[in-house]
Amino acid sequence: RHRQGVSVSHPQRPSIRRAIEVARGGGPLFGSVQATFNLLDQSAAAELAAAHEAGMCVIVKEALANGRLTERAPDSDKLALLREEAAALGTGVDALALAWVISHPWVTVCLSGASTVEQLRSNADALRIAPLDPALHARLSAAVRQECDEYWEDRKALQWN
Repeated sequence: RHRQGVSVSHPQRPSIRRAIEVARGGGPLFGSVQATFNLLDQSAAAELAAAHEAGMCVIVKEALANGRLTERAPDSDKLALLREEAAALGTGVDALALAWVISHPWVTVCLSGASTVEQLRSNADALRIAPLDPALHARLSAAVRQECDEYWEDRKALQWN
């Protein structure tokens, strides 16, 4: 049976909660929810877990935060930490950020956004290192997260190609 999916944007949390509640014909209307979720913006985690629990497929978009969780991002303390942890695992920053996302048991699909073969190869290394060690996962969660509104303000300021 085919069902509709819903894709949400900021503010995501109330939209996800509402999508879980919408029913038709005795069952949930939406079979999937697509939302932004990454090391920087972790704000929708509880709602996405609830969507999964309700039987919805959870599709994560912007897992690399529009390039802010890749080597092309401007230098920062957060990027330095990601480089250090990625190097210890023999992988790239992008693969580590993707592995962090897919280490959540409620993530069904994680969209990488790769636009070149090289990016796709690098992104695919996330499958080798996931699931991340729980201590590393928790350490990255705490050190890299950004307040939701700050994340979306920074996103608005990005130069789009």
